[in-house]
Amino acid sequence: MNRPALIWRHFRPALALLVLLGAAGLALDAFAQEPLQWGAYLSMMAFYAVIFGLGAYAGNRETSKSDDHLILAGRKLPLWLAVFTMSATWVGGGYINGTAEYTATAGLVWVQAPWGYALSLVIGGLFFARTMRAHRFRTLLDPFRQRFGQRAVSLLFLPALSGELFWTAAILTALGTTFGAIAGIDTQAAIIISAAITMAYTALGGLWAVALTDFVQLLLLFGGLALAIPYAMGSAGGLSAAWGIYTDTYGQAAKLWPTREALGAYYWNWWDYALLLIFGGIPWQVYFQRVLSARTPQIAVRLSLVAGLVCLLAAVPAVLIGIAAQAVDWAGMGLPAPPDAASTLPWAIRYLTPYGVGIVGLGAVAAAVMSSADSSMLSASSMAGWNIVKPLSRKKLDMSQLVKKLIWISGTAATLIALNIKSVYELWFLCSDFVYCLLFPALCAALFDPKANTPGVVAGFGIAAALRFGGGDATLGLPVLLPYPMIEDGVCLFPFRTLSMACGLAAILIVSRLTQMYCPAKPLQVMER
Repeated sequence: MNRPALIWRHFRPALALLVLLGAAGLALDAFAQEPLQWGAYLSMMAFYAVIFGLGAYAGNRETSKSDDHLILAGRKLPLWLAVFTMSATWVGGGYINGTAEYTATAGLVWVQAPWGYALSLVIGGLFFARTMRAHRFRTLLDPFRQRFGQRAVSLLFLPALSGELFWTAAILTALGTTFGAIAGIDTQAAIIISAAITMAYTALGGLWAVALTDFVQLLLLFGGLALAIPYAMGSAGGLSAAWGIYTDTYGQAAKLWPTREALGAYYWNWWDYALLLIFGGIPWQVYFQRVLSARTPQIAVRLSLVAGLVCLLAAVPAVLIGIAAQAVDWAGMGLPAPPDAASTLPWAIRYLTPYGVGIVGLGAVAAAVMSSADSSMLSASSMAGWNIVKPLSRKKLDMSQLVKKLIWISGTAATLIALNIKSVYELWFLCSDFVYCLLFPALCAALFDPKANTPGVVAGFGIAAALRFGGGDATLGLPVLLPYPMIEDGVCLFPFRTLSMACGLAAILIVSRLTQMYCPAKPLQVMER
């Protein structure tokens, strides 16, 4: 079959999807309180159909049925494509929407995620990527299984899975608010439609589908936001006027570097979150999936370093639009203000730009959001299939079919979470919170401490979990249980997350050496091809 015919065969389902979404639009329009924005809706549907078709086509670019094919693209990702998919994975809905949200509502000093995650990619590339790729691991949990056994893997899988699910939920929330702002439909309906499409093409194509769609989505993001920035700033009177209003509003908090004057009692809390983002951005399957899919360990290092720079640059448009959204006199212009903090970016693009530019800009944001949602669904399913279900099953399982089923399960779970959250940025922080406190110490011990053993890592996990959850969590509604200092309005401002991580790591080192005679440490080994 020639290439045009092959492409047509794989894009026919996309046309069917387009028809189905058109019918869904008619239903939504019939029951919605406000009329559907048909031009914007059809534009988004066309974008979704193209992405779906590209994912379906990518899934058939290889005939290999090996375990590495679906979850690691056969370890054949070239450097340029690996950089795009790594960057697009981090520069997603939580990243773009969350950066604009906190820029507009809290001040630049609290916009920590862009540079924090950029540094995490650089540190991950310099110290972790080469070792992981050289040992030919398939997931983040493989070194844990080698060093500490299957029971420890099952324990460490819990924060890894919860992190991916919360991450996906934050992304889907951003996608729903973006899609809803474009087409004027209910956010929950937008979340459900977007999640279903993302799950479908991810299950069809695996990492190749994710990587190739990421390439298109990242280009759309940069182009769309570049179009929107001049109009958004023009609505605020230009960059100089907007910056003047912004600094008058936030004062010292309008600067990136923290000062006690700007942060007050939150000074050490700021540093706690900063370290959380830098080191908590490393122990992620969604990160190591790209590292492990690289052709060589050297490429794995380089793609991490370049992606860190791209991630930092990608935050600039979101920051500028966030500044404009804060400086604009919404009521004076006769425009509705954003209904909630999470809607800052899509609302600014919709109402502060011309109609056509708004559709392109919001479509670009939707592209960025979708590029992270598919990655997280695939990552959670890869870990669950390869490290939990397959080792514990007595039957011989087809890894590809197993992961495809798990994509639907994990995607559905994340969708249910997304339907019940309010802030993209808060949930985004919570993702790194869990992996920083509970997974980062174990990963460091597994890769760099030859004496780390199972009792040590279990003890470290238990101590870190007790100290972390003892500090409470407003997002999850958990009260402060331990007598930490610096408690204000029921929130602990003491850097207990970093304390939890450090104590967990210390416990692994100490307990492992005390129990070495009874439970000798196992070496790290290169996995079979």
